Order: sequence, then structure tokens, then C-alpha cells
Amino acid sequence: MTPPSPTRFLTGITTSGTPHLGNYVGSVRHSVRFSRRADVQSFYFLADYHALIKVDDPVRIQRSTLEIAASWLACGLDPERVTFYRQSDIPEIPELTWFLTCVTGKGILNRAHAYKASVDKNVAKGEDPDADVSAGLFMYPVLMGADILMFNAHKVPVGRDQVQHIEMARDMAQRFNHLYGEHFTLPEAEIDDAVATLPGLDGRKMSKSYDNTIPLFTPRAQLQKLIGSIVTDSRAPGEPKETEGSALFQIYQAFADAEETAALRKAYAEGIAWGDAKQLVFERIDREIAPLRAHYEALINDPAQIERILLAGAEKARALSQPFIGRLRHAVGLRRLEAPAAATTRKAAKVARPSFKQYRDSDGQFYFKLLDAQGELLLQSRAFASPQEAGRAIGRLQQEGGAALAALAEQLEPADNDRMRAAAEALEALAAPSLAASGG
Repeated sequence: MTPPSPTRFLTGITTSGTPHLGNYVGSVRHSVRFSRRADVQSFYFLADYHALIKVDDPVRIQRSTLEIAASWLACGLDPERVTFYRQSDIPEIPELTWFLTCVTGKGILNRAHAYKASVDKNVAKGEDPDADVSAGLFMYPVLMGADILMFNAHKVPVGRDQVQHIEMARDMAQRFNHLYGEHFTLPEAEIDDAVATLPGLDGRKMSKSYDNTIPLFTPRAQLQKLIGSIVTDSRAPGEPKETEGSALFQIYQAFADAEETAALRKAYAEGIAWGDAKQLVFERIDREIAPLRAHYEALINDPAQIERILLAGAEKARALSQPFIGRLRHAVGLRRLEAPAAATTRKAAKVARPSFKQYRDSDGQFYFKLLDAQGELLLQSRAFASPQEAGRAIGRLQQEGGAALAALAEQLEPADNDRMRAAAEALEALAAPSLAASGG
């Protein structure tokens, strides 16, 4: 039996500042562990195009890129096992952004949280609603959609406040698929409630925006000083203390095991002094971070090594993005002139080529079929439990052509030899534009 295709996970981090403990417990640590699973294909990228929306200091963006890359690698991300790349090294991403821009309604972007927050802030001050709102901020969700859809990610780990971006990426994919045929898998948000959201020095969420962060690889002495500055209440030594709402306790809990957490909870109830509690928190964090800190320092002092790793990751990523953008260019009509004449209308273009149709039947299961240029059935799938599973099978057939038929035989209804030959030819015809568009 052929093993199922791995699930594609995609994670990005904006290169706008120094990684902090909140990034570590909220994303990096969990993602690195997850990337080691055999059933997962992981994509990690440094979102430096996104940084341009927030930061106009070139030196800061360059330094942040170096620090974030070094942090991921120091925490155990294996560039041989995953696809680890810098967003700006993939020129197909901005091209896809434009394709998606042309099928995305302005009304959808009007509802984006970041844009609405800026408008509401301006209105509250009595200013023009769009004062100081750049087109980059407005179009931010489309660029994020391109990041996700370029590699047909199945799952995107996000916090609950970012689910809207995944929903918007799905809307863009559905609109494009409706107009030009099935090209994109519909991504899903992956929310892990077990992943911690860390409070900062002042008790609010740890964030560069609040200037309340603890840098991930700050020197040991500075780490101790910062933890010592975490805001606590005025209860004296010997007075019982509440764990509920205690930023210090929450930070400790993100690093400690159940036994350690229970011990500190007991110490709180018994009136531990805040200075002693802060020392416990410092020692527990440093025990986990110290071994990584040495690796980080070695990496940060060898930027050429990190550059080589990122360029190798970009090459791996572009092995997927280049042929895919070729197929998308052909789909929208950006075609070589010596190719067979294109249909003059979009409707005619749709029936002129083989196409996939994905649907949900009355049994509640999900199916797809491959139709030839005249609408005749070539392939019929068996039932899938979810549209994502069906989409993954379609994606594999689109990418690998007729070669994928044998591997996916158990997911397809039997067909006679003539129809299988016709299906293989149709799949090759769907894949062929990518070769022409990329000069192959």
C-alpha cells in the first residue's frame, strides 16, 4: 500500500526585530519539534517582504533576518529536513501576489483586522480614515495568501488572532480556482491551544510593539536582570500569592514540567518572596536556553554560513515554485505565442482543456473527477473524508502528471486501459505548460 502524501505545514516570521522568549514558546520550539515528524513536510520562511510594511530601517531588517535565521537553526531546525528560505529569494511569490490581487475583491481587504484597526484609530482622532495607511498595509493579506498558496500548504500554524488571514487565503484560492481551474489547495488554520502565549515584562502579551520583550539569546546576566524587572504585586514575603494573573508564574509554566509547576504553585501559596520566585524562573529558563545560546553565538558570527543555508533552501523551494508559477501563467493566459492558439473567451478556455472537478456528494464524503476537453469523464476518485485530502490527491496529479496514477491507484475508481491512457495524456497536457513557461 502506498503511504499517504505528507501534510504540508508552512510557518513564517517577520524580520522586523530580535526574537524573544514569546516567539520561542509560541512558535519556534513547537515548530522545530513538529518538523521532525515523518508525516509532515515543513516550510519555514523569513518574511522580509512583510517587514517592509512595518520597518523603514534597512539595517534593522538585515540584522533581524540574521538573528531570526540563527535562532531557528540554533533551536534545532534542520535545513536538510525542511525547506527553510528567505521570502525575497522566491521571485514567484510577488508574481503570485499580483495574480491573486486581480481576483481579490477590495471589500475583502477592507475587512482585514490590521487595516480596520488603522482606520478606526484615524477616525477616533478625527483624521482622514486612510491617513498614513500604505498600500502595502492594505495589500498585506494578499502577500500572505501568496506565501501560503505558492506551496499549496495544507496547514498554517497561527494564533487565533490570525485565523482571518487563512480564511482570506482560502477565499483567494477558491476564486482563482473557479475562474481558471483547480490549482490551489484550500489551506486550514492549525491552532494549538497547548502552545503558550507569553506575557511580557509589564504583564501584557510579550510583543515588540509594547517594548516589553525578553530577547531569546540575551546574555545570562542580562536575562537575570530582565526577569528581575517583571512586574509583580506588593505582597511581602510570607504572604500567600496568586498564580492567576501572575506574569512570572505564566512564564515559568511555559518552560517547566508539571512537577516543577506544581512545586512553584505550592511555593506561591506558602508566600515565597518575589525575589526568590524570580530567581527560580531565571534558573529554569537559563537551563533550557543556555545550551542553545552557544550555538546561536557561533551562527550569528558566521553570517556567510547562514546565507549559504538560506540560498540552498531557496533553491529547494524554487524547484516547486518555478514550475507551479509556469502553470498559473498559462492558466491566466500569459502564454508563449508559438503555443496552440488560446480560446478567445474565458468560458471557451475552460472547456478547451482537461479539468478537475471537486465536490461533496450526498453521502457527505468528498470526491473529484478528471474531465477531458469535451467534458467526458476520464477519472473518478473514491471517497475522501475531507476536501483537503481530495485536494492533496488533485495537487499530486497536477504536479506529477501521469506518473502519479499508479501511486494513487487505491484512491481512484478502476478504469479500462483506454481511459487510463487518455487520463495520463490529459494529465501530461495539464503539466506541459509549466515546461514551456520555464523554458524547458
